[in-house]
Amino acid sequence: MKLLHALPPFNFCGIESMDFGQCKAVVLPVPYDSTTSYNPGTRNGPHAIIQASRNMELYDEELGFTPAEMGIFTLEELEPSMKSPEDTIARVEEAVAEILESGKFPVVFGGEHSISLGAVRAVNEHFEDVSVLHLDAHADCRDEYEGTKYSHACVARRFSEICPVVQLGIRSLSAGEADFLKKSGAVKTFFMHELRKEGFEQTIDNAISSLSDRVYISFDIDAMDPSAVPATGTPEPGGFLWNEALQVLRKVCEQKEVIGFDLVELSPIPGMSASDFLAAKLAYKFIGYKFKQSE
Repeated sequence: MKLLHALPPFNFCGIESMDFGQCKAVVLPVPYDSTTSYNPGTRNGPHAIIQASRNMELYDEELGFTPAEMGIFTLEELEPSMKSPEDTIARVEEAVAEILESGKFPVVFGGEHSISLGAVRAVNEHFEDVSVLHLDAHADCRDEYEGTKYSHACVARRFSEICPVVQLGIRSLSAGEADFLKKSGAVKTFFMHELRKEGFEQTIDNAISSLSDRVYISFDIDAMDPSAVPATGTPEPGGFLWNEALQVLRKVCEQKEVIGFDLVELSPIPGMSASDFLAAKLAYKFIGYKFKQSE
């Protein structure tokens, strides 16, 4: 009797043999959505991204090589704390710090956006001269939301208390956030309407030139247009299209030293895997851009 081939292992890209010592990138899944305020389900995001990635072709036709061969190791899911967002953020910080201390590149899958604060704290402690590139539909600059300063709606405000922040693609914010952004010297925001009005490439170049030499990228999947990714907690029309998002990631990797990356806020829709696959492919393309520069 001839048996069917078993499915590839359950890790990012379905890599048959992972060697932590030889890998360059380490994937940290964080299934957490405690402060989600509209459509819940981002806790299922990491699993959906990994599941979709097992069905990707791993050769990158644009780059002409197979990024998975650079070495990608997937850790077990980080167990969130049930006590408070602060506790989960602290756990993420500790886990990312361990990845950095091992000389590896952290790739964090959420989960809601609040988890990114832990990663930013870790890279800022590990490196000097760090800035954050925050791609998002929402400004996430509230000082407090629904009784906590550690909501997903406050994460960029918390970033700005650590290091400079450049926001790209923003198209939704409160009046209070708009006032904060006008007064803040730590957050520079490039709104999506500016990208459309003033020219995409020029605005992207201006945003990247505003960053320091070392950059952490925090990518909320709702930065994408809902026509490309409907599976997110609070979808906003008018977002990035696929090739536009790739252009941003490619240019940042070419011009800056990227020191960490997260992809958050995927909220999978049962029976609709296109968003999951796009998220997986986006993360994989980013890894390719990052390590193409170091070949």
